[in-house]
Amino acid sequence: MEFLGKDIAFPDVSKATNEGLLSYGGDLSTERLILAYKSGIFPWFDDDDDGPILWWSPDPRFVLYPEKLKVSKSMKQVLRNSDFEITVNKDFEGIISNCSKIKRDGQKGTWITNDLKDAYVKLHNLGVAKSVEVWLNEDLVGGFYGIDLDNGVFCGESMFSKVSNASKVAFITFIQNTNYKLIDCQVYTNHLESLGAEDISREEFLKFLD
Repeated sequence: MEFLGKDIAFPDVSKATNEGLLSYGGDLSTERLILAYKSGIFPWFDDDDDGPILWWSPDPRFVLYPEKLKVSKSMKQVLRNSDFEITVNKDFEGIISNCSKIKRDGQKGTWITNDLKDAYVKLHNLGVAKSVEVWLNEDLVGGFYGIDLDNGVFCGESMFSKVSNASKVAFITFIQNTNYKLIDCQVYTNHLESLGAEDISREEFLKFLD
């Protein structure tokens, strides 16, 4: 596993461990983050601000083909009858702040550190990072954010819900109203599998980035 210095570069993803850990260190500069995503790599902290930045490129990769999106009968009813309002890029900072506060199983703290939030806000200001918000009675109750690689691939980062089905409504509405060819979900979750996400090889995923 390689330590990253000041140079904006990454080792070949084939050098990642079986768990997908490729390297550590470096920084969260806009240039490095954009290079990482375009190379099939993403950052993740170890639950706190004290450790180094960890850079990952797992194999297999968990993705969703938009045409394979699964919407259950119950969710179709929620989409038809709910009072949710869906917006895009209306409150990016509110989304990432709420995502950072959600407790995850098996995590002591949050991997979305203050430095990470600042870095993604900069990406948002450049039009690279996007957010999808769910509102109920003018309150922000769910949503998610991610990276638009401008090549037909959207890299989902994190989502949250304060009320039932809010994040699912955000995700489904987003998929149904965009023209992405692939949604990168990074690693397996039951939640996203229920919506149609599946594993593909890292090699196949990288072909979408070329």
